[in-house]
Amino acid sequence: MKHGISYIAGRFLLVVIIAAFLALGSRSATAATEAGSIDTYRKAWSDVSKRIDKNIERNRKGNATIEIIGEDSQPLKDATLNIQQKTHAFLFGCNAFVLGQLPSDEMNKRYEDSFIKLFNFATVPFYWAGTEPNKGELRYEEPATNIWRRPPPDRFIPWAAKNGVTLKGHPLLWHAHNPSWLPKDADELRELYRKRFKEITSRFAGKIFIWDVVNESLVCPKSYQLYTPDRAYVEWVFKEVAPLFPEKTTLMINEVTEYNFIPVEKNPYFSQVKTLLANGAKVRGIGFQYHFFRRKALDGYMTSSKSDPAKLLDVYEKFNEFNLPLYVTEITFPSAGDDGEALQAEVVRDHYRLWFCTPRMAGITWWNLGDGTAVKGENEAKGGLTDEELKPKSAYRALDKLINEEWKTKTQVKTDDKGTAKFRGFYGKYTIKVTAGNKSKEFEIDLSKDCQTPHKLSLK
Repeated sequence: MKHGISYIAGRFLLVVIIAAFLALGSRSATAATEAGSIDTYRKAWSDVSKRIDKNIERNRKGNATIEIIGEDSQPLKDATLNIQQKTHAFLFGCNAFVLGQLPSDEMNKRYEDSFIKLFNFATVPFYWAGTEPNKGELRYEEPATNIWRRPPPDRFIPWAAKNGVTLKGHPLLWHAHNPSWLPKDADELRELYRKRFKEITSRFAGKIFIWDVVNESLVCPKSYQLYTPDRAYVEWVFKEVAPLFPEKTTLMINEVTEYNFIPVEKNPYFSQVKTLLANGAKVRGIGFQYHFFRRKALDGYMTSSKSDPAKLLDVYEKFNEFNLPLYVTEITFPSAGDDGEALQAEVVRDHYRLWFCTPRMAGITWWNLGDGTAVKGENEAKGGLTDEELKPKSAYRALDKLINEEWKTKTQVKTDDKGTAKFRGFYGKYTIKVTAGNKSKEFEIDLSKDCQTPHKLSLK
């Protein structure tokens, strides 16, 4: 009997050992698969790098011709031109939802300095719950009751003018973040929207020239008062607001992350924009969000086919067919978890290069600059470019290197016998310091796609 028990015990122990080895092998295989998947991500981005570089060179740079006239009104040869790019034509942005709302003057200054060092584009909050929390209580101008992440929009106007920042209003209509006092009746709500549109345009139409008109309509719930299966309210709102804005205003539609990944022949967003334009809606810009609010979501993305950069470029290039500016409007890549900062920086650099190379892309907007400044429930992702003290993280430094070094032109050239000098640079504003003998003079020029004529500069 004892021998029988020993035999059974031995067999049980053997089974346990085998199971343990199998489990260990399974974990090792899983780890290897995950590591292999990350390697697959990196290989895919490496493979497309030359395509990205080629597109950046073709789409973001142009040739400039400069003619220098001397004091005798004749072309000046052998003059030295020191050329320094000062600003970008491309819009690199972030939401500025906590401008002036941090605990101390020092923190607020650090926020502004961190913002301005990288960005020339800011998203301004126009959520209805923030602009009119109680019926008739309008919060467009200073002073206003403090609401976190909802400064009164007037606060941004002088700040933007001082720092050379382009503003975007977000959003005019969304099914979320609306005040509780709104009516349930759709017709009554439309009348209140008309009132809201007129209030906003009367104050800001000549100050803010880019707007998210409709946000996330393709995920609009049936509970929203204006919901219909065909989302007819989207066409309605564009037709309502277009006459209220100057013609040059960019009126945008904006949609959630998943529509970056769907081939256009199956892409509901592509179909929606095509129908809206065919029906005469004044859609003048197309926005794509790009949020991963959890480390698990980012890991899943990086180990899936969605992160294939060649497919992403294919989708954007199909949207180019509308001949409208494209924007990546909201970006969150988390830095939480093991090696989170390094991973965030890697993904940021990869994706910004891809977006910057896309022909019709006009702007890229990170969402929350600092950790701890996101909405409740999103801060655990640590999706800021800076930490909670607004100190730069690796991703911030990666963007700084791209925006302020790799994508800014600095060069020196000399004029030829005809007083002409040429250079190729990124689109934007430049300072040109011309030196001839012991005489120097500084000029500013704008290198843009639209201007192909020589810049004539005189030392007289």
